[in-house]
Amino acid sequence: MEPVVPLPLDPSTMDSLAVSAKDQAILNGLAYLTDPQNDSSDLVSFKPFVLLPSPVPRFLFDQARAVQKDFNLLVHRVSHDRAFLTRCLSSVIKVDNFTAGLFHIYEQVQKEGVAQPICLGVHRSDYLLDTTNNAVMETHGVTANRQFQLKQTEINTIAAAGAGFAEKMASVHSPFFILLFTCRHVLNLLGVTNAYKHIPENRALDSQVEGFVAAWERYGSQRAIIVFVVEEERCRNVFSQRLMEFSVMEKYPSITVRRYSLRQIAEDAELKSDKTLFMHGSEVAVVYFRAGYSPDHYPTEKEWNARLMIERSRAIKCPCISYHLAGTKKVQQELAQPGVLERFLEDPKSVGRVRATFAGQHTLEMGLEGDRTVQMAMRSPEDYVMKPQREGGGNNIYGEDIKTILDELKNSEERTAYIIMDLICPAVVQNYFMRPGHRPKLLGSSCELGVFGVFMAEGDQVFHNKQGGHYLRTNDTTTDGGIDVGHAVVDSPYLV
Repeated sequence: MEPVVPLPLDPSTMDSLAVSAKDQAILNGLAYLTDPQNDSSDLVSFKPFVLLPSPVPRFLFDQARAVQKDFNLLVHRVSHDRAFLTRCLSSVIKVDNFTAGLFHIYEQVQKEGVAQPICLGVHRSDYLLDTTNNAVMETHGVTANRQFQLKQTEINTIAAAGAGFAEKMASVHSPFFILLFTCRHVLNLLGVTNAYKHIPENRALDSQVEGFVAAWERYGSQRAIIVFVVEEERCRNVFSQRLMEFSVMEKYPSITVRRYSLRQIAEDAELKSDKTLFMHGSEVAVVYFRAGYSPDHYPTEKEWNARLMIERSRAIKCPCISYHLAGTKKVQQELAQPGVLERFLEDPKSVGRVRATFAGQHTLEMGLEGDRTVQMAMRSPEDYVMKPQREGGGNNIYGEDIKTILDELKNSEERTAYIIMDLICPAVVQNYFMRPGHRPKLLGSSCELGVFGVFMAEGDQVFHNKQGGHYLRTNDTTTDGGIDVGHAVVDSPYLV
């Protein structure tokens, strides 16, 4: 793909743009902690980003937005199908202690009865612009060959980050989208005067705030608080979390948001006999998990006990444990099999929209089909990616490493902790990577488009189902993983 403006830029223009863009990023709050492990450190720098917005075909952007409400409903219905979740995860929980721990909480809550039937979901469905094959697309009855296809990498149902920074990044690339910011920006300095026509509106932060407030109101207690569950140690991404927290309280002053770790909840929370959850004497209406998706977040039994206490309570969870499990890679692999989507989505158009985004997914279950997957991946590992049941970025396995691990696990049940997915070959475009302490570096890059969904329902009664904005991340072509593990950088789409 061609960049938004011809590259490379001449050195003097590059130096001027870099200074302007960095300053605008900091002034606009696009910030992160440089040394989060140091308790006494308050050193802050700009969050890594790319200098130019990345070109994204408009029809793919529209496709990703259009299918998000289908995915919201799909997650909800999968989460309420106990037999399906149990079958999907039965092999995984035998060999994956972390998923087994989550599933044990799910079973315990199911056995004693769900105290809070209202479910709140803030999801993010992530896509790459695949160039593996030319796609034949039909739009308004006209069939045409397309160079790119939209292919889903995963759907995040817990701690789906990036909403606030996604809005802020657009203003760094162009001043027209967010009119409150009036200083010159990159595209203006480069003479791109119609950027507002190409950089789409993004209300990701507002959409999520509205979801939390709607859940708080439905809970029905004006004195109750919202709790953000965060990591024990301060993390680089604390400002993204704070942006959400402060936005709720600024726009709705009657609501109080508090931040606690799982350990603090285990030590200080109280679950009443009627399943009402209290923290330091305050009733809890909504619990939003920004931690709890990684084994590292449960170093002791205290943290597991806290997660169970929350799940057993009347507080509305985002996500509840069944939503968390519905977002696992194994469930994603099962949903991609022929005929499975029809179990959950009765509308053929919804099924078609969802299925069009699926890349090939392959089981590693013990048996003939799993053995075939092993042989296939061993034969050409460069065509696949191996995924564990983990969130947070940086967990996937590629290339010769797939052969190494499968050679160790091919006859062991431990292989069922993973799935194999067809490798998506993303479109590559040149861009300048801006990282603190480094000069801008021109690299081949590929972007990953995340589309947020906000959903709330009680059983079959849907209260809230919205597409809630977008988030673009960009990797150089040699790395894998998210922004918070140091591989990707923040970006914004430039629709072409």
